[in-house]
Formats: sequence, C-alpha cells, structure tokens
Amino acid sequence: MKKRTVLYNPIASKGRGLEHAKRLEKAAPGQYSYEDITKIQDLYSYLQEAPEDTEIVMTGGDGTLNFAANALYGKALSRPLYYYPAGTGNDFINDLKLTKDCEPFPLNEYFEGLPLVKLEGEERRFINAFAYGLDGYCCEESDRLAALGKEKAYTVIAAEGVLFKYRPRGATVTVDGVSRHYEKVWMAPVMFGSFFGGGVNLAPGQDRKNPEHLVTSVVIHDISRIGALLLFLQITSGKGEKYPKYLDYRVGKHVVVEYDEPTPAQIDGETRLGVKRAEVFAEEVR
Repeated sequence: MKKRTVLYNPIASKGRGLEHAKRLEKAAPGQYSYEDITKIQDLYSYLQEAPEDTEIVMTGGDGTLNFAANALYGKALSRPLYYYPAGTGNDFINDLKLTKDCEPFPLNEYFEGLPLVKLEGEERRFINAFAYGLDGYCCEESDRLAALGKEKAYTVIAAEGVLFKYRPRGATVTVDGVSRHYEKVWMAPVMFGSFFGGGVNLAPGQDRKNPEHLVTSVVIHDISRIGALLLFLQITSGKGEKYPKYLDYRVGKHVVVEYDEPTPAQIDGETRLGVKRAEVFAEEVR
C-alpha cells in the first residue's frame, strides 16, 4: 500500500484545510500521515530529506501554492511534489482545466518561469495573478469579514464594491516602456494564468506555458458602476476581450502599475494594503 504524507494548510478552505485534505484518502487509498505545512521552516530541505518510499502531496488553494512556489523557486528538487486541490478559489486548477476531485499531480514544472512582483519593499513570485484595485478590495473585505467570524461569497463582495463601496481612481500603467494613463481604473491586474478571483476567466489568451514567460496586463477603466457590473458578468465567462473600449490588454515582459493614491492589491489571493506602485518582471528566458 502506497505511503503518502499530506502537507495541509489549516487555514485553506476557510479553516477546513485538514478536513478537505482528508478527502484524498477516499480518492486514492493508501497509508496516510498529515503535517501542517505552515509549521515547516524549510520546505526544500523537508522534501529532500523525506523517505524515498513516501509520496509527498501538498493540499490547499492558491495561497498555499504561492507559499510553496516562493519557498522552492530556483531550487532543483530530487523528487516530485504532488498537489491535490483543497482551497476556495482554485484559479490554478481552473487554468489547467482540472477539477477539485482530480488525481494528485506533480507541481515541479509549474514552479518554473514564474513572474516576480516588487511592491512596497517586498519581492514575490506569483503563480496566477497580481491584481490591483477592485480585486484587492474584495480580498481585503473578505479578510475583514473572516476576522469577525463572518463569510460572504466573492461575487457578492465584488457586486457590492462595484455598485456602492469601491471607488475607482486614476492610474498609469507602463508595459515594456510604453505608458498609458487612465482616469477611472476599476482594476489593473497582471496575469500569468488566465483566471483570478475564484473562477473569473479574465485573460483567456494568457498561457502560463508560453515560451517567453510573458505576462498580460489588463486594465478595466472608464465605465459607470452599472456598466461595470454588466461588464464583469461578461468577464466571468471569458468574454472580456470583446470590449476593448473598457478593457486594455497588453502583453509584455515588464509592467509598472502606479495608482494616484494608495490602493489594495492581492498576490494569488493574499492581500496587500495601501499600495501605490508595483512592478512585475517576467522571468528571463535562459
């Protein structure tokens, strides 16, 4: 019987990370043990030193993937690290056209060629998207509600933000040295995958396996609140590219987003507050 050690994130799936991780026992019978990934100080050393006869499976959502990607980036693993989704949004899984019940699969190749975002003195790789504006607000609001023991669907938070609570603001976005200023920006994400926000297919043309590791800058701008709500319904189903008047898509290697005032952002679902300037660098092709 196959031995598996499952590295779970206790805060994934709104605090049900271990419960969701244990679904794997039904999907793939074996001999299981569980470890809290947030308590592993050196993930690379842990994986390298794990018994050879034990398969290591990581569970969790996009935030857990981001943690592992940054811990392992640029390091050659001598073994595969498998992944079984157990998160809330799972944009990575959506991008790969898989489901939450998929078989565990190795992550190693997906931790290569990742873009780097620099903001407020922080540098971090991301696996799906760095999103700036409304999406950052949604993550901020979701965190605030969670701290109060409350829960609200991302789509509801987004709709409330569009109609009442979030105020669009001016921003300048520069892609490979070409700058454009927008007076009323709803959001300005930079995409490495095609999905963000828990299933929103914002950049259907973006391919994380593109040979040059290019990213896609998307700016949603200069549209009314009601118009933005209707537009977001189209974006969710991957039809954003049909509205070039309000969505500016540009592909490149270096993206700088500068808001006129501090604005919330998120990196693979992890909130960053009060950000004015961020730079994204596509990984150099060697």
